[in-house]
Amino acid sequence: MRRWMGIPVAAVMLTACVTINVYFPAAEAKEAAKEFVEKVIGDTPVESKAEPGKPGGSASVERPALQLDRLAGRVDWWSLVGIGSAQAQSPDISIKTPAIQAIQSRMASRFDGQLRAHFDSGALGFTNSGTVSVRDASKIPLAERVAVNQAVADQGRDSSAVYREIAVANGHPEWEAQIRQVFARQWIDSAKGGWWYQDAGGGWKQK
Repeated sequence: MRRWMGIPVAAVMLTACVTINVYFPAAEAKEAAKEFVEKVIGDTPVESKAEPGKPGGSASVERPALQLDRLAGRVDWWSLVGIGSAQAQSPDISIKTPAIQAIQSRMASRFDGQLRAHFDSGALGFTNSGTVSVRDASKIPLAERVAVNQAVADQGRDSSAVYREIAVANGHPEWEAQIRQVFARQWIDSAKGGWWYQDAGGGWKQK
């Protein structure tokens, strides 16, 4: 009897351990940030799908053992024992909600219409907190400064709003600061050659 009484306790302990094992999905967040950022600042070169030693990316015949290994890697073992995979591993990061896509559209339109030329001139740069800043106001024609400053402020508000919205939309508002950090790095990674950005210490560098 005592042996069976211990089973519910063990089951509860296992479920509790798995439930708290949801961690911030950094890799998924980086992919989401890359997709979002590159749609805002413009197109990037399309990488070739060809694999080394495989002209044109054509598939080759795999050994059965290798195929089985890859299949095993895709099996959700937690689901086989009745535990939700969302509890056992990190969730994906979704950026496809209407609110997020509306912000993305505004940011892309503003960047292309009002900000891009001033990134090219060196007047603007990406900050280390995931926003845009005026780096050298002297490079902005006097007649345009008020409009550019407003566009920079609007872009900053939309940036903060989208980091918050992504965290909330994915069910983890507490991830907002981490989402911001991932995006801050991605703006810099996706910046074009010659554009300016802040390093970790706040100093300006040219890419």
